[in-house]
Amino acid sequence: MKDRIALLLAAFWWGSLTAVGFVVVPMLFARLGNPSVAGNMAGALFAAQTWVAIGCGLALLTYFRSKIDQRADAAVRTAIWLIVAALLLALLQQYAVAPRILARENLKLWHALGSVMYFGQWLCAGALLWRMGPRAA
Repeated sequence: MKDRIALLLAAFWWGSLTAVGFVVVPMLFARLGNPSVAGNMAGALFAAQTWVAIGCGLALLTYFRSKIDQRADAAVRTAIWLIVAALLLALLQQYAVAPRILARENLKLWHALGSVMYFGQWLCAGALLWRMGPRAA
């Protein structure tokens, strides 16, 4: 049961990153017409996504912490590393990069850095989900 819940959390994390970053935010900029309004909405969505990442990441760390007591194998250590890396990227993006974007400081640089961090978080969550999925027989 715990394994299935953990898999659902990983899927929710990766799926929400995918939906927000690759569907909803581009659609905001395409449909709203005003980049300032779209940017403010995107910022709010990315802030909400950070909270999703924190919740899912901490729950998954708790899950894998219980697994490391049973067997400290490479798969568990890799999963923990992926979770920590994704959480770090989410927190840095939200609390180090986003305020600079809002302040419009060197917008091109900070936006590019934030995009790379978001993509990195997406890759980490995707790799975690892939590794947690059932193995083909």
